[in-house]
Amino acid sequence: MKMNTDRFSLTVDEYLAETNVLFYLNDAVTQLLEHKEEYTQFGVVRYFAEYFASVKNGNHVLFREFSYIKATPHNRESFIHIFWKCFRQIGKNGDLLAMSEYSSLLQLLCPDFPSEMVQNTARIVLIDDATDCLSFSDFIYSFQIQFYYEEFVESVSVIYQDLLSGKNPNTVIVPTSTSVEQLSSAANEEPDAQEGVDSSIFCECIEGLCERFKHKFPSIVAIKEILESSQRVSFYSFLLALAKHEGINQDISALPNKSDLLIDPEMDQELERLIAQVAISPTSNNSSSSAAGQKETSKKASPRKSLHQRKRIEMESDGSTEETDSSEN
Repeated sequence: MKMNTDRFSLTVDEYLAETNVLFYLNDAVTQLLEHKEEYTQFGVVRYFAEYFASVKNGNHVLFREFSYIKATPHNRESFIHIFWKCFRQIGKNGDLLAMSEYSSLLQLLCPDFPSEMVQNTARIVLIDDATDCLSFSDFIYSFQIQFYYEEFVESVSVIYQDLLSGKNPNTVIVPTSTSVEQLSSAANEEPDAQEGVDSSIFCECIEGLCERFKHKFPSIVAIKEILESSQRVSFYSFLLALAKHEGINQDISALPNKSDLLIDPEMDQELERLIAQVAISPTSNNSSSSAAGQKETSKKASPRKSLHQRKRIEMESDGSTEETDSSEN
């Protein structure tokens, strides 16, 4: 969890608002009350210590409901990072997956994760692709923008639709269910995706939005850099440029740079160790072996045990097993 180096200059209220401490404390107490018998067995103090250690390490979002994982910027960042850690191997294998498959993967980590979020992510990438399947790298960077900056994307969609229709977008924008529907249909309604709107006017409107925006948004410097590179821009080409911008990716800090996306030395070493265990385990028992010999064989590493260990590794981040267990409840 990133900490502001200037936090000591903040007031109490500013610090609480920035770190969402009260949100996590409330959730910790709620979880404790719901699972009182289980947690009180090993002590309330230990429970709180493990809960906040899990929050710090980013394991706390595993298997939690969607409303929880999107509740704070840290939760969103943690979820994106865990998704990358768990399914990085897909990108390493070069597999192309359909949107329904990416939706299923997300729901393994968050059972009620909405498929609409995946569909909106697909629209960002598929403007330049004729297929319905995406590589892991194309999907995850676009998903990062769509999920982490969800409210910003919805508000920019309203601005874009207003500019297309000739309305004045310089008003307070409050995204509603209607604006979300507009976001879903924006690409289909554009007469020419390459035409779009005037970039300079679009930039001015987004700057005005950011001045009063209460949610997270990309840096104004990055937004200007993108919009100043062309005279006209479409909605999804703008989002795609945000997804490809290294500076924005570094600001979120959930994913490595694209050149390092498939590199995770610690995970690779652990997988190699597990594969080696499978390789040296006996594939069959000698028929002449004694019962004692068979018992000795059963103690050695087996493919089933290795697969169980591999599942644990894939479903954990950098935190300890205890921390992950405490976040699941």
